[in-house]
Amino acid sequence: MIFLASDVKSLLDYSMEEDTKYWVCLNLVFAEYLKEIKSIVENFPTVKDIFKARQSQIIALGVDKERAKTLLSSRMLDKACREIEQLSKKNYNILTIEDDNYPEHLREIFDPPIVLYYAGDVKLFKSPAVAIVGARKTTPYGRAVAEKLSADLAECGLTVISGMARGIDSLAHWGALKGGKTLAVLGSGLGNIYPRENKKLFEKIIETGVVVTEYSLKTDPLGYHFPLRNRIISGLAIALVVIEAAKKSGSLISARLALEQNREVMAVPGNITSELSWGTNWLIKTGAKPVTDWEDVIEGLPLYVKEKILVHKPEKTEKGLHLNGQEKKIYDLLKPDSMIHIDEIVERSGLSVSEVLSHLLKLELNGMIAQSPGKYFQRKL
Repeated sequence: MIFLASDVKSLLDYSMEEDTKYWVCLNLVFAEYLKEIKSIVENFPTVKDIFKARQSQIIALGVDKERAKTLLSSRMLDKACREIEQLSKKNYNILTIEDDNYPEHLREIFDPPIVLYYAGDVKLFKSPAVAIVGARKTTPYGRAVAEKLSADLAECGLTVISGMARGIDSLAHWGALKGGKTLAVLGSGLGNIYPRENKKLFEKIIETGVVVTEYSLKTDPLGYHFPLRNRIISGLAIALVVIEAAKKSGSLISARLALEQNREVMAVPGNITSELSWGTNWLIKTGAKPVTDWEDVIEGLPLYVKEKILVHKPEKTEKGLHLNGQEKKIYDLLKPDSMIHIDEIVERSGLSVSEVLSHLLKLELNGMIAQSPGKYFQRKL
């Protein structure tokens, strides 16, 4: 029998689709047990061969007896098929480690996820990316830097990666969306967005970018998932930038993982009196590249990446040149690294409350300042 090239491709595609259920089944049982899953995958020629093995063979690889038993039960393959069906109904997709679209940078790490569930544009996995991570509880300075730096890097053609957590992560995503595209890595399933207030962010990201996780659709955001998730954030990136991190911070775990994965680690220096600057300043003291703007990040990337991306200085607005005397006076009172209450602005400017409010409104509409609850104002970088 003679097969045409198109017939061979169809057979290969069918084989890969058939294998997906086995990969998903394996992942459902072992997603949280990286050492065991690595041992299993490395000791069988194909994923199907795993499911032809005896339970004793699996246990002999250092796998927990109950997990080995669960893996080889027929109900788990049924569960995997249902998982695939539920994902399909929501227009979510699956990549296995064998797929051509699986990110090459991630495949190279010590313990790559065998399955990635994702929503959005699969092509983004092939784009050069920089991870930006940091504290959940942030300062005005940290928030301003995260949003600005992410927007500038996205405008340069880089994908900004983060974990869609509260604080710096979310701000990095929102900033990147202003200038380009972003990729989020979850510590839960795609059907269980955490934190819940980021559902809107999730929907916005998948319009042009992608959200990915190694956890099945309804998986809860359990605490120990996030340190495991961090290896994917750094693994997908060519460099990792930390913006604000306390002494005991998940961001420092991400930095360590990035170093182990031979990624460039960078950090934004912070106020030496702030607890949230301890981690970033320590990283810089121990060898991380200090970052004060997007150009510092680009400078630290590998040459082959610089050649691929469109590196240009993000356009700066000239709005500040069009301010009248009173507007400029108020603008100069505001700081990018701290918030000032309206009462202080009125007192220091010598203007009436109505005048100050009018000028603040114009500055805010022009995107030059930001207002926080309680009538606090801050200059944008």
